Amino acid sequence: MAKRTITEEFKKGLWAENAVLRLLLGMCPALAVTNSAINGLVMGLASTFVVVCSSTMVSTIRRLVPRQVRIPTYIVIIAGFVTLADLFLKAQFPAISKALGPYVPLIVVNCMIMSRAEFFASKHPLKPSMADALGTGLGFTGVLVVLGSIREILGFGSIFDIVIMTEEAFTPWVIMILPPGAFLSLGLMIGIINHFTELRKKRSGI
Repeated sequence: MAKRTITEEFKKGLWAENAVLRLLLGMCPALAVTNSAINGLVMGLASTFVVVCSSTMVSTIRRLVPRQVRIPTYIVIIAGFVTLADLFLKAQFPAISKALGPYVPLIVVNCMIMSRAEFFASKHPLKPSMADALGTGLGFTGVLVVLGSIREILGFGSIFDIVIMTEEAFTPWVIMILPPGAFLSLGLMIGIINHFTELRKKRSGI
């Protein structure tokens, strides 16, 4: 397999290897906090911060960590950056921090972040690891924002707390702000994407 460039490492996480839509990683926050666009955005940015910083650290010290203790070491590194993100949100955005509840601390066990540390950053130099992590984080953020926007529009008639459909013109779908709405929305997103991906393959003769 040809070695990817820095740009290719970045781009693959946006779409081809998107954590949620393609690899089905990080599903807990994707389903739990996306009842509004702003929650999805903040959770995505917090996760991006953690995955970029932890991958950078893991890549930097990868030759110094004994193989036998690599997983505990990575968890400690990730937990440190999660704590920074959690404290920052509590200090600067207390309302959003309260709305996200325990899901920011739970970034520690987000398999998307651990997978980038274990399967990529621990085996690659600094620049490719940072590009991979940034692409993965932004791809994850994009999905959370889109999912949160869909659910907020249909569930509240607003997007980023800006009302775009009044109650007189639209009856909110309460199910969209509940857990079943998250499963339905994400399932439809993945189904539609897979459908059009298959159509494109057939047209291309792949």
